[in-house]
Amino acid sequence: MDLCNEKDIRALLGRHGFRFSKSMGQNFLIQSWVPEDIAAASGAGPGTGVLEVGPGIGPLTRQLARRADKVASVELDRSLLPILKETLADCPNAEIVPGDILKTDIPALVGEKFAGLKAVACANLPYNITTPAITALIEAGCFQSITVMIQREVARRICAKPGTGDYGAFSVFCQYHTAPELLFDVPPECFIPAPKVTSSVLRMVPRPAPEEVDDPEHFFRVVRAAFAQRRKTLVNGLHAAFGDKLTKEQLANILVDCGLPADVRGERLGIAEFAGISRKIRQTQG
Repeated sequence: MDLCNEKDIRALLGRHGFRFSKSMGQNFLIQSWVPEDIAAASGAGPGTGVLEVGPGIGPLTRQLARRADKVASVELDRSLLPILKETLADCPNAEIVPGDILKTDIPALVGEKFAGLKAVACANLPYNITTPAITALIEAGCFQSITVMIQREVARRICAKPGTGDYGAFSVFCQYHTAPELLFDVPPECFIPAPKVTSSVLRMVPRPAPEEVDDPEHFFRVVRAAFAQRRKTLVNGLHAAFGDKLTKEQLANILVDCGLPADVRGERLGIAEFAGISRKIRQTQG
C-alpha cells in the first residue's frame, strides 16, 4: 500500500469508515517526496528517538521509522488508531501514543520512550495547534532539533527579522530559544483535502539562552508589551505594562539611555535591544 497514493488512501479510509475532521485540521499527504524530505531533514538516524505529533495515516511515521531507532507518535484522533495499526504493522520500532500533545508531559514521555537515545521532534502539525504545539516542544527542552511542517505564514513569522512585517513576539520567543531555518515549501495540491494555504517545513535547533538576557521572565514581559499594541510606539506599549511604576517620560528616557529613539516601535528591535530595555527598566524601578 502506498500511503501517499490518493486512490490507496481513499480505499484505506473507506475500509475503516474514516471521515476527515475539520476541527482537528486533518490534511493527508499525497506526494511521497514530502515525508521523505521531511524525515531526511529531521536528524532521525541511528541512536535517535523521534517524537512525532499527529501521524495521520503514517507516511511520515514510516519514513522516520526507517531512519531512527524508535518513533513515538502522539495521536489525538482515536478513529485513526486502527488505521495506524494496519499501516505501521511492519514498523516494530514505531509506537502510537494516544493523547493530546498539548496535555502531554513531553519530557516525561521522551524519558520513558527514548532512554539512552538522542531525542528529536518531527511533525506535520495540524494547523489549528501550530503555535501552542511549537511552544510546548520548545519549552520541553529535551530535543536536539524540532522539524515541523506548518503554515508558510507562521514559518515566515518564526524566522522573521526585526523591522519586517512578519516579525512579532513569537519570532522573538522562537529565536531566543532556537536557531530557526526555513527548508522548503509544500503546495496545497500535495494534500487531501487540499488546504487553502501553502505549507513550509521549518527546522529549529535549540541554542543556549542569549547571554545578554539576565532575567528571562522580565525580558519576555517587555517583549509582550512591545507587540501588544503594534501600531503604537514602544513607549505606549511599555506604559501599558509598567505604567503603575514608571511614567511615559521615564520610559522614553530609558529608551534614549539604551541608544534608541524615544518614538521607536517594538518591531524594529532585536533580542539584544529588548534585553537592554528590560535591564534598564528593572534598574529604574529599583
